[in-house]
Amino acid sequence: MRILIVEDDRKIANAIKRGLEQERFAVDVEYDGQDGLGQALTVEYDLIILDRMLPEVDGIQICRALREKDSKVPILILTAKDQTRDKVEGLNAGADDYLTKPFAFEELLARVRALLRRPSDFQENILKNADLSLNTLTYEVKRGANKINLSSTEFSLLEYLLRNPGRILTKDNIINHVWDYDADILPNTVEVYIGYLRSKIDKPFPKSADLIETVRGFGYKIVKS
Repeated sequence: MRILIVEDDRKIANAIKRGLEQERFAVDVEYDGQDGLGQALTVEYDLIILDRMLPEVDGIQICRALREKDSKVPILILTAKDQTRDKVEGLNAGADDYLTKPFAFEELLARVRALLRRPSDFQENILKNADLSLNTLTYEVKRGANKINLSSTEFSLLEYLLRNPGRILTKDNIINHVWDYDADILPNTVEVYIGYLRSKIDKPFPKSADLIETVRGFGYKIVKS
């Protein structure tokens, strides 16, 4: 899952980025509001973490601009302002959650996961399709009773597929949600990682149906069970 952080305090922004990357998220960072808004309007993010007080364009303006464009991306506002009226203003502008500085990273992470949670997709932080399961908290992946070891990128790719069962995902869709802006993406990178996944979740289980399907000329999908 790909997250955008818009925060002018570089120490805070980079600390959040490092923490989220350790939790297997792809993370981009912008340090002022104008660049942050441009990035948010250009890239399809799964979540945006937005500082309220920003140079050029503040967080409230960014929030309103995104909602005016009918963006449904979850937005978490970070702020040093803890007055009720400030929180109400942020929520009324379209934010989904509000976290006051200073905060513990564990709380930020819990709120991020809550905002990304889709009750129709999974229960208790587990994504399932047929006999395949992925736990977003423990990072355990299993096919039936068999545990599967995935790299960080393989895990992120499988999570994205499982969050979109039956949907055809183009290579651009996948790149935009699995890799961050600074990643070194080659023309066949997606194909290579799809191959890695197939070798771990499909090929070792010949008695089970293959779950990852290539839709020629369009992209890939995970078969909806």
